[in-house]
Amino acid sequence: MNVFVLNSGRCGSTTWIRACEHIRNYSAGHETRIHLAGPARLAYPERHIEADNRLSWILGRLDQAYGDRAFYVHLSREREAAAASFARRADFGIMRAWREGVLLGATPETTDLDLAHDYLESVEQNIRLFLRDKPRVLEARLEHLPRDFRRFWSAIDAEGDLEAALAELRIRHNASDASTLTGP
Repeated sequence: MNVFVLNSGRCGSTTWIRACEHIRNYSAGHETRIHLAGPARLAYPERHIEADNRLSWILGRLDQAYGDRAFYVHLSREREAAAASFARRADFGIMRAWREGVLLGATPETTDLDLAHDYLESVEQNIRLFLRDKPRVLEARLEHLPRDFRRFWSAIDAEGDLEAALAELRIRHNASDASTLTGP
């Protein structure tokens, strides 16, 4: 069984995958096939956990390739914090693609924060719609990573070093600062 961590980005997906690297009976990766097109884009190895926010743009293809056979995690973050993080990155990556490629340029009145909210609303709705009929789904929040990761570990029958995985969750990977996460 494959596992897909669907997310908008800026919500702890890199940290989640670093924790998953302590699972012995699955491989794990973050955005491992983003450079590929066609069938190769979704040709993940069996028993692999993948986090890639770009999957939210190709959910129809993901459904065709994996459908009900996969386990899905919907990883999210408090909306204002996620939007603020995206607004700080408005000139590159997904935000630039959203502004220039999807919206074909935003009006001058559109702030970076407005753009981030628009992107987040679209991606989160796409993910919710995709997951509405999937039998194996876990909702996880950045604000509750340790609790939600324990539920995930159990749901996929993970084997490995759970304590090392939980310790990994206290480190903010791909964050703007070097502080550590706190929480339950």
